[in-house]
Amino acid sequence: MRMRDGSPMLAVQSIHTYYGDSYILQGVDLSVTHGQVVALLGRNGVGKTTTVRSVVGFTPPRRGQIVFKGKNIAGQSAQAIARMGIGLVPQGRRVFGSLTVREHLKLFARGRTSNWDLDRVVSMFPRLGERLKQRASALSGGEQQMLAIARALVTGPDLLVVDELSEGLAPVLVEGIGHAIRDLKESEKQTILLIEQNLPLALSLADYVYVMNKGTIVFEGAPDELSNSSDVQALYLGV
Repeated sequence: MRMRDGSPMLAVQSIHTYYGDSYILQGVDLSVTHGQVVALLGRNGVGKTTTVRSVVGFTPPRRGQIVFKGKNIAGQSAQAIARMGIGLVPQGRRVFGSLTVREHLKLFARGRTSNWDLDRVVSMFPRLGERLKQRASALSGGEQQMLAIARALVTGPDLLVVDELSEGLAPVLVEGIGHAIRDLKESEKQTILLIEQNLPLALSLADYVYVMNKGTIVFEGAPDELSNSSDVQALYLGV
């Protein structure tokens, strides 16, 4: 793993993760430094979401370590990992259709210490303020993504893990959600691990990037390094 400035908040160290007998992650290493946005890129099916599931405790690795704030959390339950300060914005949003926006935010904030109260969330996502009484099933895709981010923020995460931020969204909505992530990075100094297929979006947000293929990291570097590597883009990102 290439050395980077600053102490890592998250250090994934040679993890090997399986689904049953299927060998998915084959020695993945990556790190996320305090206050930075790190992007994990790659085509569908290469192991990006499995990396997320390993980090947040849904699918623990069989070997390797996941060190968060100096503690190995590999093998801990998803609930315990969330309480330690990792907030997840899952792929596909996964909101509860029968709950209102307000109910989502109250549910996820319960028992947590966070600087993100309802007023602050609404100031970042004014659209949600207009939809507080609406059920999540009545929201547009973009509004559901705003809600998924907001409900993760109210837990007060040290690390925000965002899985496929732009999936299924129209370009104008992607631009708006991208602005929100940029505000979190620049104004709030929020540490973010961003899993994404939209290369221009990821490069515009990230301080450091990893590219994954077949369960391994095949490239890491600054965004401009990836921008200038047409070979990596062609081989692993289909650009």
